[in-house]
Amino acid sequence: QVQLVESGGGLVQAGDSLRLSCTGSGRTIGTDTMGWFRQAPGKERQFVAAINWSGGRTWYADSLKGRFTISRDNAKNTVYLQMNSLKFEDTAVYHCAAHLKGPKLAGPADWDYWGQGTQVTVSS
Repeated sequence: QVQLVESGGGLVQAGDSLRLSCTGSGRTIGTDTMGWFRQAPGKERQFVAAINWSGGRTWYADSLKGRFTISRDNAKNTVYLQMNSLKFEDTAVYHCAAHLKGPKLAGPADWDYWGQGTQVTVSS
């Protein structure tokens, strides 16, 4: 069992940057593939990015490539999401996910553990 806590969200203006953090507790996340998803009001949870256990492989939603960067620090049991050039449509609750159990990286049902999320609001 692992508990995930996200932080770093907030209210920013379009064009600004934010870095989200997700810290695990209860056990190490250093052997897990980790992911970020987001969910806007009235919409389904959407895949944002994922990173393998070593940080050597990363995956991104096509629409977010070039603006978002996922990274990790296993010594701190933490995964990060750097978000640049934020847009109004990036407004959502951002959730961290751990332990990919199935083949669908972008499928929420294939992840075992979730954090409560952190709100990101981008004003236009």
